[in-house]
Amino acid sequence: MAKPLPMPIRLVAAVLLGTAAIANAHEHHMDKIPEGESVSADPIDSILWIHILVQTIGWGILFPTGMVLGIIRSKWHVPVQTAGCVLAIIGYFLGHKHKGRQFTVNAHAQFVPTIMLILIAQVAMGVYLKLHLEKGIHGKIRKIVVKAHGVVGKMMPIVIWVQFLFGGITAMGFCRGEHVGQCAAHFIMGSAFVAYGILLTIILLVGQLWLRKTGRSQEFFDSLVIAAWGCVNTFTEHRWGTAWVKNDLQHTAMGIIWWCAGLVGIWLSRTRDGRPKRNLIPGIVILLTGWGMSAHPQTLPLSSMVHEVFGYTLMAAGVTRIVEISFVLRDRSSVNADGADPNSFQYLTPFLLYASGFLFMGATEEQMQVLSDAHVTHVSYVLILFSIAFLLFLFTNMLIHLYAVSTWSSNSKSDDENPHVNGMANGHARADRRVRDAEEFELEGLISDDEDARPLVDKEERQAPASRS
Repeated sequence: MAKPLPMPIRLVAAVLLGTAAIANAHEHHMDKIPEGESVSADPIDSILWIHILVQTIGWGILFPTGMVLGIIRSKWHVPVQTAGCVLAIIGYFLGHKHKGRQFTVNAHAQFVPTIMLILIAQVAMGVYLKLHLEKGIHGKIRKIVVKAHGVVGKMMPIVIWVQFLFGGITAMGFCRGEHVGQCAAHFIMGSAFVAYGILLTIILLVGQLWLRKTGRSQEFFDSLVIAAWGCVNTFTEHRWGTAWVKNDLQHTAMGIIWWCAGLVGIWLSRTRDGRPKRNLIPGIVILLTGWGMSAHPQTLPLSSMVHEVFGYTLMAAGVTRIVEISFVLRDRSSVNADGADPNSFQYLTPFLLYASGFLFMGATEEQMQVLSDAHVTHVSYVLILFSIAFLLFLFTNMLIHLYAVSTWSSNSKSDDENPHVNGMANGHARADRRVRDAEEFELEGLISDDEDARPLVDKEERQAPASRS
């Protein structure tokens, strides 16, 4: 017999369904918006500030934390996600009840029904799984729902990130008319740098076992993405058949070097006998991209200085990546077998990518014009953006730590409770058990094992050809 759902879950589900029904019913007042503008001159009122704060806590902190708690199957998963849903509902109504600044039709408001439907679907799947219906047809349905619930849960941080960007753009009235193209380029490329930094952080701290399991080096995946991205930029940065304007040629040339270098990186990512091999191509591409952006022609002096700092930061990320591979790791995949205790120098490249991303997202034409009119110096602005990068870097490390500590402690507990043969539980290595755990949790990108699980990577690579023969 199915267990009755807790009252908080039932209330959240009911309110979410009601919220979806009125998602498009709100009338947006636009009587104070001047003709040709996207926002009114009114200040952001206290209700809208509370809306921003509540949504930041609910969507930006609680939901990602709840996602990790779900991955590790913590008892706190449901309470944290329920609290996030409550704040999301409160923030939704606050966003429709504010006064002060008015907005025209915008991407942030138009995306609300979509993101709320995603949330409703996620809650519905969670409720279904909580009922523990496993007999008959429900057994097959449950397997599908488990996978869908996991996929949607891991997709939520990306959806939330996009909505947050839409919210910031809407609040300031940016990215309209002739500014759409360069604005989209800044936010997409900046987000890509941040995402790259997050992925490198995950691989650095908990992804070494998964990386070895793929039989590929980190540079294979990096080069593959660089080559694909370069192909896109080559044919989208300039409208072919028309005159070359502004920075079209530089953007297109940058796309060309990306796919050219990416192909080289893919080729160099394996040895002659097929083993994974580190290479410096992605680091060189990052370095060259930073150099190009540091000399990117700009209209405003402030914009030129911010782009210059962005370029130098990206160049530093490329240099630190090269130094890490060549001198810290000496072509190994990690300092030790499981990557649980990385060298402190290895944190530099991911963080510099976070900072580069925020610098690039914060350097659009309209943002630079507003700051220039307010006489804000590039030093103050850059320090603020670096501060935001530090906070996201901290939050990412905290979530990874939460996952890693729970996984390691659960494995240690099972070792203590099970009989040992030759010093190992049931005669099996811990690394093998963690592979099974990771497959069960369906999180191939967040895996780790103990420091003594395998020999050092260089020793393992020397033994690989013999084992294959």
